[in-house]
Amino acid sequence: MTSSNQPHPHHDRGLEFDLSTLLSRRRTLGVLLGAGTSAALAACTPGTGGGSATPSSTASAAATATQGTTPAASPSPTGTVTRAFAECRVEIPEETLGPYPGDGSNGPNVLEASGVVRRDITSSFGTSTRKAEGVPLTVTLTLLDNANGCAPLAGAAVYAWHCDRDGKYSLYDDGVENENYLRGVQEADANGQLTFTTIFPGAYSGRWPHIHFEVFESMGNTTAAGQVLAVSQIALTEAACKDVYASAGYEASARNFPRTTLKTDMVFRDDGAIYQLATMSGSVTGGYTAALNVTV
Repeated sequence: MTSSNQPHPHHDRGLEFDLSTLLSRRRTLGVLLGAGTSAALAACTPGTGGGSATPSSTASAAATATQGTTPAASPSPTGTVTRAFAECRVEIPEETLGPYPGDGSNGPNVLEASGVVRRDITSSFGTSTRKAEGVPLTVTLTLLDNANGCAPLAGAAVYAWHCDRDGKYSLYDDGVENENYLRGVQEADANGQLTFTTIFPGAYSGRWPHIHFEVFESMGNTTAAGQVLAVSQIALTEAACKDVYASAGYEASARNFPRTTLKTDMVFRDDGAIYQLATMSGSVTGGYTAALNVTV
């Protein structure tokens, strides 16, 4: 990959404008939240084998509410749900930002751009509207406050980014250095939850398929140095990867994916990604969902 330190040009009013707009919307939405589903954020305990985890008997209802319902029966891998929740008292493992964060720590800083606060990150914003093509993927994170009995971390913010289906990172790689797609910021709601709409990332040489993310205490801290609560990565399940990479457009990923396992991946090999492996379900034709509890 060839890096470029030239950020994507923008002609709008920056992140502060986005934040003021978002706060106005929050005041309107606040009355709609009601009691929420805070009871559904009970503790989960890791399983004993295969690098996956099983919800405890006291938290089975919570797991269903926060991470999706497991199908009673599934005739194919596309319906399989692999559960691997972060136990409430186990904080999400700290991982590298990687060489293409786009947060100002290594070249361009997309966090200073108006338009970065968004749920749908499939398209570039600013002077380009190019869209990243691929199998649809919806990612939901539930943020839990370890220092406060695993209460929902309402009001925290997450910056998420990942490569496209060709394994390229916007802002950096040749051909996409003037794009900023597959990057975005979201604020956690009263239940500590936030969701991104994106595409299934590709597999490139040396890495298991993953999504990077940073957790900030608040939206206002996303551009403040030293205000990061956690830096980690989401691992995608083997079954979902195999199905997606067998589809059109992911030919390079189909070749790269078999070369790296969770046990050999430079990031996940410590524990097989037991606290970072998403709960996933879906299909190539209908799209996939991925969910993970993130304790910080």
